[in-house]
This record gives sequence, structure tokens and C-alpha cells, in this order.
Amino acid sequence: MAQGEPYPPEPRRRVFLPVLMYVLTWISTTWVGSLYAGGSFLSGLWFSIPLLIILTCHESGHFLQARRYGVRSSLPWFIPMPLPPFGTMGAVITLDRRIPNIRALFDIGITGPLAGLAPTFVFLVIGVALSSVAEVPSGPGTLIFGEPLLFRWVSALFFDRSDPSVDLVLHPVGMAAWTGLFITSLNLFPIGQLDGGHVFYALLKRHARPTVRVLFVLVVAAVVLTGAWQWMVMLALVTLLGIHHPPTADDAMPLGKGRTILGWLTLAFLLIGFTPNPISEPDIPKQNRKPLISVNIAEPIQNSSFLIRR
Repeated sequence: MAQGEPYPPEPRRRVFLPVLMYVLTWISTTWVGSLYAGGSFLSGLWFSIPLLIILTCHESGHFLQARRYGVRSSLPWFIPMPLPPFGTMGAVITLDRRIPNIRALFDIGITGPLAGLAPTFVFLVIGVALSSVAEVPSGPGTLIFGEPLLFRWVSALFFDRSDPSVDLVLHPVGMAAWTGLFITSLNLFPIGQLDGGHVFYALLKRHARPTVRVLFVLVVAAVVLTGAWQWMVMLALVTLLGIHHPPTADDAMPLGKGRTILGWLTLAFLLIGFTPNPISEPDIPKQNRKPLISVNIAEPIQNSSFLIRR
């Protein structure tokens, strides 16, 4: 479509299926939360309410900015997954590829992560504050969750993490914050149609293409060299969707100093919000581990608790 050419009439937006998926995601996350709580179905709301608030804020940020710029978009599609550890595979929103200018692309891409991070920070502090420390042995069925720097810093404000013989018994609100932090950080990778891909292209424009190619090769090499094969599905999906970002109708529009600084700071959040080994099973001595989060899925954890382990 040529710049300035009007859109054809907008088709009627689907409402029933996105709403149904949203309701099902509430059910699936609450059910998974109740497994960890060892209580009734409603006890899982300690996990599902903060998690769905984070995801809803994230997707609403994209949707509202798209409406602001007149870019066609679907309603957010939440993906229920009635299995531990999260009860959901996150949410997606489809956008018209005809973005009017580089500022619209930047604002649509960055508002989702920023809107999701705001409640994530709040629930992270609240969740850790509601937690306690105890010696809790791991057993069959234990899952180990990698701990990003931000989570480690916040937990250090409340508890002494130096003793390897004790675990931080994490409240489900804190686990919801960990999940939101992981999903947001994953979306900030500066590749393809991820949120970070939108921001990265807006920052570098035509220079983004060769840079993304190098970054993608480095990520693939890191996965192969470290044996982190759990990332192969994600890499295959990104490859299928395309690692390069299409241009907007007006890439020449200046982004502005404020947006440029905000964009680089947001991408840099990956350094403190992402963990390269998010989920694994314990296979090394407890005293030799780096800070980790463990969740036992073989038996319900009493009193609505998750575990953080060094």
C-alpha cells in the first residue's frame, strides 16, 4: 500500500473466540496454581490473578497503541495450557503489517513490555515479601527455575541468600511475577516480530537487517555449544515467522532522542530480566548451585508456596 493511501473498510473483529480463550486461560492458570497450593481450586487465584494482570496489561498496551495509530489489530489471543508450570503459553496479538511510520512501530512494540513490567515489579516485591525461608529437600518431580538478576536483587532485600542449606519458600504471587518477567524478557529479544524486534528495527532501521542476522547466528551457536536444546523450538518458530522485520510506510521519520534512549534501555533490560536456563531438573549438588527457583510438581506445596534455591 502506498503511503497516504486509505485503508479499505475494516472487517468485523472476532470477539467470541478471544474472550473464550481468555476465560479458559483464567481457568487453566488457576488450576495449575491450585496444584502448587495443595488446596482448593480457588487457592490457585494467588497465582492466576497476578499473572493474568501482567499478561493483560502487556497485550492491552499493544492493542491500545495500535488503535491510537489506526493500525488494524486483533483482540489479544490468550493461550491456555492446563499443565504445570505456568498454565498458559502467554498471549499474542496480530497486527496489520502496514505500519504507517517508524514511531508507530516503536510505540506499539515497546508499550506492551513496559505496561507488563509495571505490575510485574509490584507483584515481585509483594510476592517476595510474603515469602519465608526454610530447609525444604527436593525430590522426584522437582523442577528448577533459573533466577534472573532482578529477582535475585529483590529477594536479597528481604532474606539472607548466602546459606545453601535453606530455601526461599516463595509465595505464588512471586512465582507469577517470575513468570511475567520471563515472558516479557523473552519477547524483548531483538529478532523478527517479537516486541524487541519491533523496537530494534525502529532504532536501527535499514541497519537492523545485517545486525539481526549476526545476532541470530550467535544465539544458535550459543544453543549448540551449551547444549541448551530446549530453545530449539523457539528458534524454529522465530525462523518460520522470519528473523527480519519488514519496513514501515515511513522509515524516514525521525524517532527522536527520548524514544531512542527508552528503546535501548528497554532492550538492555534483558541483562537483568532474562535467564538462559529457565527450567531444568536438579542434577548437581545443592551447595554448588547458583541461585535457582525450584517447584515440586510431584506433590502439592503446602500453604501456597514455591521454592527458590541457591
